[in-house]
Amino acid sequence: MTFAVLAVSVASFALLQSLVTPVLSEIQVDLNTDQTTVTWVLTAYLLSASVFTPIIGRIGDKVGKEKLLVVALVGLAIGSIIAALATSIGPMIVARIIQGVGGGVLPLAFGIIRDEFPEKKIPGAVGIIASLAAVGAGVGLVLAGPIVEALNYHWLFWIPGIVTAVAAVAAFFVVPASPVRTPGKISVLPAVLLSAWLVCLLLALSQGRSWGWTSGRVLGLIVAAVVLAVAWVMVEERSESPLIDMTMMRLPAVWTTNLVALLVGFAMYASFGFLPQFTQTPTEAGYGFGASITESGLILLPSSVTMFVVGLLSGTFVRLIGPKTVVVIGSLIAASSMAILAFAHDEKWELYVANAIMGVGVGLIFACLSNLIVAAVPPEQTGVASGMNANIRTIGGSVGAAVMASIVTASVFPNGLPKESGYTNGFIMLTIAFVVAALVALLIPRVKREVIEEHLVGEPEHPELGMVAAGTLVGDKSE
Repeated sequence: MTFAVLAVSVASFALLQSLVTPVLSEIQVDLNTDQTTVTWVLTAYLLSASVFTPIIGRIGDKVGKEKLLVVALVGLAIGSIIAALATSIGPMIVARIIQGVGGGVLPLAFGIIRDEFPEKKIPGAVGIIASLAAVGAGVGLVLAGPIVEALNYHWLFWIPGIVTAVAAVAAFFVVPASPVRTPGKISVLPAVLLSAWLVCLLLALSQGRSWGWTSGRVLGLIVAAVVLAVAWVMVEERSESPLIDMTMMRLPAVWTTNLVALLVGFAMYASFGFLPQFTQTPTEAGYGFGASITESGLILLPSSVTMFVVGLLSGTFVRLIGPKTVVVIGSLIAASSMAILAFAHDEKWELYVANAIMGVGVGLIFACLSNLIVAAVPPEQTGVASGMNANIRTIGGSVGAAVMASIVTASVFPNGLPKESGYTNGFIMLTIAFVVAALVALLIPRVKREVIEEHLVGEPEHPELGMVAAGTLVGDKSE
């Protein structure tokens, strides 16, 4: 029952990331706004989730993960209901900000699994939850068209609102109280600084294309993000009760995993964002298929299916060959899918095959990255470490979307449609990103399966090995 609640919670949050993407033009017309303003329906959710994900995770580590899970689900439910009822763009944007509170469900889910599950089931459970988070981004694009055609876009919010409300009630009664908590007070200043630099950075990345990358606003936000980030690190290092332990973030097992997450988020979200545009391009352009919203979403369906199936099997892969090896293999598989998209995209079946392959690669990567993070930190830091990993993936996605947009639109026809070469160059770039992710994954410290399972439950049989996260395992034991 606990796992069912966690799965529904994470799936709902993930779906809300992408459900509205294909129908922004319809929302724009219905709410009587302009194209620049309607993009805030996406931007507001991204910014809010990026701020709340690590903060909710950290508070959960301190006061109880089950309590904060209910709070996150209530935020998703209330935000969804307000969005469903919105008749103007203002309330819609406010609703999306409230929904962002739900970003905390991912780190909370990982923490609850670590606290409550038998040790042999933890890698598989974490893998499935991580896969659901990735699958949701693709499934949202697939479901949006049929839901809007059968009902209307308001049901893109009514359905998640009802589901998350039920999940919140179930979480209150079903999910056990956290047995592991972090002592100490919650630091306010680090939370404010973290929120400030994330907002500045993601606002610049998300609005750079419309404002202009060399505009004063974008450059000012980037400078502010750098200054605030430096101030945040300095405050965290001097704090007696830091929001995010900088020592933890510098551990080899943590920073390497986070860097892989950044690169994979960069490539995956960029491909999800531009494949529908590619397929919807009229055939008169010399490429594309003139697909409808529903048809373009269905082309992404194979990746969602294979991603979820691989997530179910990830625990077995982790036990057989270890998470580091799985991440390397997954990155190379995903790179091959982007190469197919770059050089073989004249037929629909080629896109179906490429997406199915990408789902296999990304499913392997995300499932194992989450396991590595959960295994790499003490139990009381699971929530905040998982939250930052998810946040870094989101930042990677924002950067990837911005860079992909610049490459795709570098050369356009007189009617404004991008030329085929733009997409080809963009997918080549994403291929390179996955290859670099594989190279970075080689730097992740290698540990035995037995050591991972021991530390996932915090009760090692060989305490002399030390924490996996320390990255200090030497000699033959490091193998």
